[in-house]
Amino acid sequence: MPGKKILVIEDEIELADTIMMRLKANNYRVILAHDGQDGLNKARKEKPDLIILDLMLPKLDGFKVCRLLKFDYNYNKIPIIMLTARAQGTDKEMGEEVGADIFLTKPFEPSVIIEKIKELLEE
Repeated sequence: MPGKKILVIEDEIELADTIMMRLKANNYRVILAHDGQDGLNKARKEKPDLIILDLMLPKLDGFKVCRLLKFDYNYNKIPIIMLTARAQGTDKEMGEEVGADIFLTKPFEPSVIIEKIKELLEE
């Protein structure tokens, strides 16, 4: 039986597919969204156990998606891993301000993301 539900909001299709395959191999159910607005809609509809959120997205950027979810009582308990190619300290600070639980920079080791997911979901 598949485990917890994870929403991956990532506009790079190959990276989204790679993350999805890694998550499925670790018995997670995966929902994909390729832009910020679709990701926000799916987060509200599906109420995932965790969200992996890219920062630079079409329609709504990751900061806005994170803020909209973390400042909404119905969704603020969903852990969010913010994933980005932008490694400046100001981006990390902004990620913390909008409520991201973990801020990872690309490229990353797939094992690290699984480790962080397990930490956040207390598995």
